[in-house]
This record gives sequence, structure tokens and C-alpha cells, in this order.
Amino acid sequence: MTTHKLSRRAMLRGLGVTMALPWLESLPVWGDEPRGNKLASEAPVRLAVLFAGNGFHSKEWWATGEGKNMELGKVLAPLTDFREKMLFVRGLYNAEALKGNIHSSQTGNLLSGARLASDGEIRSGTSIDQLLAQRYGTSTKVPSLVLGCEKSNPSVHKKYSMLYSSHVSWSSPTTPTPLEVYPALAFDRLFKDEVHRGDKSVLDAVLDDARDLRRHISSTDQRKLDEYLDSVRDVEQRIDHAGRKGELQGWRPTLAQPNIPRPPDGIPLDIAEHMRLMCDILVLAFQTDTTRICTLKLNNDHSSLRFPNLGVDYMIHHLLSHSDTADWLKVNQFFLEQVAYIARKLEGIQEGSRTALDNTMILFLSSMMTGGHDATQLPALLLGGGGGRIKGGRVLDYREKPSRQMCRLYLSMMDKMDVRLDTFGDATEPLAEV
Repeated sequence: MTTHKLSRRAMLRGLGVTMALPWLESLPVWGDEPRGNKLASEAPVRLAVLFAGNGFHSKEWWATGEGKNMELGKVLAPLTDFREKMLFVRGLYNAEALKGNIHSSQTGNLLSGARLASDGEIRSGTSIDQLLAQRYGTSTKVPSLVLGCEKSNPSVHKKYSMLYSSHVSWSSPTTPTPLEVYPALAFDRLFKDEVHRGDKSVLDAVLDDARDLRRHISSTDQRKLDEYLDSVRDVEQRIDHAGRKGELQGWRPTLAQPNIPRPPDGIPLDIAEHMRLMCDILVLAFQTDTTRICTLKLNNDHSSLRFPNLGVDYMIHHLLSHSDTADWLKVNQFFLEQVAYIARKLEGIQEGSRTALDNTMILFLSSMMTGGHDATQLPALLLGGGGGRIKGGRVLDYREKPSRQMCRLYLSMMDKMDVRLDTFGDATEPLAEV
């Protein structure tokens, strides 16, 4: 065991760049000093919230059974390899979301259970991710990372602001958390001391520091550090390539010559590449402990995205959601593939006796069961072990239970991160089964 001394928040540093390190057995990255043969302290528990708008195929969002014998509906097929680390949750809902019965009124309070204001006023509630960010924000470089793959919509629909449809993360009841849709700027926020575009590679800036660190860590950690730096380089190169395309994802011109200004550089034309970049940035953020809270909104509720990568380019996401066609199922599975991609990447990162997936809670949900605005029960699932505190491979069905507030799930999740509240939203007790 090395006796090399580093601070609790060990970093690689270069001109204008600070890069956090992944979990290394040789170093006390997370906190405790190693003693004798004891390794550095356990990695922290993280929370990732992934959102997909407009619900799912009404006949194919289901799961039955336990563990390896769990059977999944076709929407969930991409998660087959992770059944033993999944909690499938049925029957929970937000009572306040039923009052407007439209996209905005069902999305703006999804992570808080709060009552939404209408008629020109914007008021929701602080969401679970931001409440946890307030508790953990001082421990990491970035208190929380809020990413999106579709820009917010500032219009109004049936007296409710469409900002509700565009934001699931709220820093306060009147403040939707700023949404980063540009992969390059999200990447910069993780690693650069000042967020701006530039030609200098993050890795080039810290290579001297990395070489020095390499001399003081075990051979196992040297391989882990090399793999981590390679993954950072890969994301950098893909962001650079995507930025050169310079068009907004999902936008399909209808004129021979555009009648609007060219969209700014930085958002990939290919929605699949955009989503994968954001997924990779989420993984890097957790791997380096740059943040422990990340929210990734794959699209808006009432979304206008199209999916030419799937051969589904004839109808926007929102309109497609009002069907149960094979194409709608294909789009649903594409969204679940992003969840599976993140889970697989985290599962491949070893953090002592556990993987990064074991130390993470991935909450995936939508604000309605189907595109027909059915919010009487919400589609939700949890992936990951929550630091060894969550037993997967189970289906939890609350449809016939008297107290089925979605916020009970949030109270349970906060408890796994050692944040214990008497109430949250409309819930007064956690779900004991979680």
C-alpha cells in the first residue's frame, strides 16, 4: 500500500482545468485515510434521475417475477441484463398532477408532488434532486448536473406554462434549474475552472499532473487511471465532432433554404449521438465524484423530437405517443437503451468491493403512463444498489394500496443517502419495501 499523501479531494490540475479522480484503491479519494491493509473509504451513493416525456406503450410497460426469473414487457427489454438490480414500481402517483390533466400540469411537479400555479404564475416545489444537491453540494465541485436533449419551451398551454413540461428539476418553488443541452458546455462544467469554449484539450492540460500521480499508485490503479483518461479523451473527441455538425437535434428543414438563423454550434444533429454524449457525461461526473446528483431529461413532455435514426421521422414524439404502434414501441425502447447504456457503463467501473452501479440509484420515470395523459399511476423503476441499501430483482405493486403517493418513494430514496425528512410533498412516510 502506498504511503503517498493526497488531500481528501484529490485532483488532477492544469492551466484552467481541475479534473477529479475516479475511485482508486491506493488513495483516500472519498475521505478516510487508509490504515494498514484497509483500503480507502467506500465510494458515495449517487442519484441519477432520467426522464422521458409522454409515457409509454400501454400494453408493454410491465414486469413480473423476481431476480433472474423476472419477465419484462417489450418496452423494458433493453434492461434484461439488469433485472437483478432493478426495482419495478407500479401504482404510485402525484395527486396534484391530476388537477390540470395536461402535459404541463403532470410534469412540473413530478419530482416534488407540489401544487402548480397557473394563469401566468410559475410555482412548483423544490425537487428531490435539488434538495439532495443542497445537502451534498459542498462535498463536490458541482452541486448537481442538470442535462437535457431538448430545449425548454417557454409557451403556455391551457393556462399552464410549458416551462413545467420542460423542467423536472426545480431549485426552488419558483426556479426551474437551468438546463444544459450543449454537451461541450456540460463537459466544460465538469472539468474546466471557467466554462467557456476553447481549443485546449482538458486532458492535455492535466497530463503532467497525471504522470506524477501515476508514479505513486498501484498497478491496478494505473490501469484504472489510464482507462478513465481514455474515456475522457473519447468524449472530448465525440463532442468536437458533434459540434462541427452545428445543427439542433431533431430539427428537419422544410425549405430548400432556411428562413431562420443557423442554430448555434454544439448540439449534435443526430439525437442518438446527443443522448449518448449526455449519458457519457453523466457517467464521468459520477466516476470522478465531480457531482453526486445528476438529472438527465431525455426529452420534454409534449416533445417535438423526431427519430430519423430509428426510421421514425414522419411524426413528432408527442403525436406518436397517442398510438400503440410498432414505431411507438421502437421509440420507447430507444429511450430505455439510454438507461441500459448508463447502467452498463457504471457496472463496468469497480469501486472497491462494489461497482459504480451498486453505489448509484438510477430513477427512470415519465409523467404519465401513456400518451393519453393517464397519470393515475406513473411508470417508474429504480436501477442500482444505492450503496448496498437496495435489493433489486423485485416488482413493487401499490395499485391496490391506500397510500400510494409518489413522494413516498422519494422519501425512501433520500433515506438511502442519509437525508431523513418527516414529510416531502404529499408524503408523510417512506415506502418500507424499498
